[in-house]
Amino acid sequence: MKIGVPREIRAGEARVAMTPEMVQKLVGKGFEVLVEEGAGARAHYHDEVYRQAGAGVVARAAAFDVDILVKVRRPEADEVAAMRDGGLYIGLLESCGEDEVLAAMRAKGMRVLVLERMPRISRAQSMDVLSSQSNIAGYRAVLEAAAHYGRFVPMMMTSAGSAKPARLVVLGVGVAGLQAIATARRLGADVHAYDVRPETKEQIRSLGAKPIELDLGESGSGEGGYAKELSEEAKARQQAALADELAKAHIIISTALIPCRPAPTLITEAVVERLRAGSVIVDLAAVNGGNCPLTEPDQVVERHGVILVGHTNLPSRVPSDASAFYARNLFNLLDIMVERGEAGPVLKDLMADEITRTMLAER
Repeated sequence: MKIGVPREIRAGEARVAMTPEMVQKLVGKGFEVLVEEGAGARAHYHDEVYRQAGAGVVARAAAFDVDILVKVRRPEADEVAAMRDGGLYIGLLESCGEDEVLAAMRAKGMRVLVLERMPRISRAQSMDVLSSQSNIAGYRAVLEAAAHYGRFVPMMMTSAGSAKPARLVVLGVGVAGLQAIATARRLGADVHAYDVRPETKEQIRSLGAKPIELDLGESGSGEGGYAKELSEEAKARQQAALADELAKAHIIISTALIPCRPAPTLITEAVVERLRAGSVIVDLAAVNGGNCPLTEPDQVVERHGVILVGHTNLPSRVPSDASAFYARNLFNLLDIMVERGEAGPVLKDLMADEITRTMLAER
């Protein structure tokens, strides 16, 4: 059974779907792994290391002509055209509702396992790429903020005097937000955090940060541990109540996203105008419109003296470890999908397991 690992062609994408370490494990299980030439170079995994791990390093066409194709980013039309008819695709689809890429793969008789659909159950935690990549995004967001902030993040005592720690606010306490809190605390910031879900308060305190408590008249807790969209009345109360808390901040890390919905506005232009000159906002929701309407996707801009960072692919800025985590997630998924046959690995019935059944894109 052949697994193909093509080079990612999306602008700014440095990750690769499979690392040499995981290739070696797959080869040990009887798979033949074909990696496109240069596929891992931007993540600092070079062709010779893949060869040493047992992979075949091949031209692009051969990496697509396989039984199972693994990718990081959504395929382009020409990539779908190169896929083998009747093959299996495993990767992110990055879409909601009707999808022409998915339709094209189905037209080729392919089965598609959508990583965004990974169920949030205990068995699937080791396969959850959204969680692993969000962890990295939260970490990198704090580093981006510190790099753009023109002052110290921790309290500093020097012969020339002392500097107070930066007041850093994290909005949205999911996987990315929790990692942002932990990273900011390690850097010595004075960390405060807010989430519409009341159950996150203890998580915030456990990391040494202070929860921001607002009375919105309703809970933002949704299914599967995700936040749900608030009513318009609650959104208005949230903006008004948050404004004074945010105006005190020197750094804001904003992570509030609702799947397949525009990002909620949490940081208004009026709030930005109140921030101290040189303050920094890192808006992880920029890909869905941003939690601040002044954020520009994939740009770093200055508005009203405040620096707004709108990078939409922070995991790709930590490409080696992001790829390693992603590849390990995929290996764990592949491990439950196959059984050993006399001639090598044999794919199980994808409908027989709750995990693959939930991920499978049906007609």
